[in-house]
Amino acid sequence: MGNFMFDGFGMGPTRRHFLEQIGRVAGTSMVMAGLNAFGISTASATDAPPALTGSGKGKRIIILGAGHAGQTSAYELSKLGYECVVLEARGFAGGRCQTARKGTKVQELGGEAQTCKFDEGQHLNFGPWRIPFHHRSTLHYTREFGVPLEVMVNDNDAAYLYHENVPGALANKPVRKLELLADMHGHTNEIVAKAAAGGRLDDQLGADDRALLLEYLVSEGYLSKSDLSYRGTEGRGFKVNPGAGLSPGAGIESEPYAFSDILKSQLWRALQSVGPYDQQRTMFQPVGGMDQIAMAFQKRVGRMTRYFAEVEKVRQSENGVEAFYVDTKTGQRASVKGDYCICAIPLSVVRGLDINFSRPFADAIGQVSYALVGKIGLQMKRRFWELDDHIYGGHIMTNFSDINQISLPSYGWQKEKGVLLGAYVFQATAAQLSGQTLAERLDTALAAGEKVFPGRYRASFDSGFSWFWHRAQYNLGGWAEWSPEGRKTAYPKLLEPDGRIYLAGEHLSHLTGWQAGAFESAWQQIEKLHHRASA
Repeated sequence: MGNFMFDGFGMGPTRRHFLEQIGRVAGTSMVMAGLNAFGISTASATDAPPALTGSGKGKRIIILGAGHAGQTSAYELSKLGYECVVLEARGFAGGRCQTARKGTKVQELGGEAQTCKFDEGQHLNFGPWRIPFHHRSTLHYTREFGVPLEVMVNDNDAAYLYHENVPGALANKPVRKLELLADMHGHTNEIVAKAAAGGRLDDQLGADDRALLLEYLVSEGYLSKSDLSYRGTEGRGFKVNPGAGLSPGAGIESEPYAFSDILKSQLWRALQSVGPYDQQRTMFQPVGGMDQIAMAFQKRVGRMTRYFAEVEKVRQSENGVEAFYVDTKTGQRASVKGDYCICAIPLSVVRGLDINFSRPFADAIGQVSYALVGKIGLQMKRRFWELDDHIYGGHIMTNFSDINQISLPSYGWQKEKGVLLGAYVFQATAAQLSGQTLAERLDTALAAGEKVFPGRYRASFDSGFSWFWHRAQYNLGGWAEWSPEGRKTAYPKLLEPDGRIYLAGEHLSHLTGWQAGAFESAWQQIEKLHHRASA
């Protein structure tokens, strides 16, 4: 829910920079060790829900919220015979797993009513929007429910990098990532190779190792074997592309950028030999939108769900739990009684509800904050990024303070129209942008994109859609962000039930902001509940 930073993590820049350096020097295994040291994990811990035996017949479970954690709880517990009643405040399920398409109606708190006007077949995942290969819990359900997947291009060497207001010749111009990769590797390898050849690394290398290192540097950096210099490589592209006829083009290679210009531009900040563990070059997405996962769940648990049921109060005793709610369509109030309750509502909302938690438990709930985050989708009448720039998927990374990045769709290749992500913003930037009107938000995104694609971005614009999760009534934030102190003191308390109430959701995982966090949190809690109820 999907920086870019880590998609859904509340990691600060200092820790992120530290982990990136570990990755560049020591590889992914050390990155994972570093993440674990910070109390952060990015891979699924389990492949499938717990294998539970016994029967829950005769017992009713009240489940608050029909997001992924609530859906999972209802689905798995009902298979054991429990009667599950799911209370969902909205008229649909899925929580933050939402996709905007033609006819989608939303309204932020204090904001304007908005109806998506995308063409049929076009969509924007404005909640989670990618699945790593190691989120085995998410892939478990897409496999079990038969939700078809397609590749999401998460990193594209043909995509542009764009920095404005920086020194040097590369300022204010789109530069392909493959050009920067080739040149940065070439120039740095040349420096190291010449240092090694000149004996300046002899204290670290024996003669045999030095020869092998030089062989690697020449190969990896496309260096001349004669003088160890970098003069470019065909891998960065040609001035004239190869073709038919008498002008092959292959002999006219593009010229490398000056090393000084690359360094001054700071475009190299977007380059990594190995990306973060949760940001592979290719990832997965459901065909037709991420909400296909939520829809697949509802085919199985929809009959258990009461929609437009806004929970107002929950009371628990030694004998059971009662949840009081209001039907937001009719205004009528009702309640439901059960043996246990699984509260799968975001903690940002829970702390505003009237629930008789114990004082230590309520205090622990108050120790987690939620990310300010938003997205702006832009439908374009013409897929100029494919037709003119030959970029198929991936991200346009910028240093723009107002939009962060532009992401190109990984579906509908070579169709006439397409929806790109014109802005994906966080924290202070998200707060500022969310304060604009819908029209102002679109104008901000279009103005930024016009810098990268001049003369085409605004001219191709068709319709837009924006959403900010901190202004969503039943979410009040994009994902949970635990402080180290909160992870140490409050988080363990919330993993255990408070009386007959269990919490579940991405906030009770080390995968905050990811669908896998919701699934695996639910798995953990239903196992605890079932063992207790069975006993």
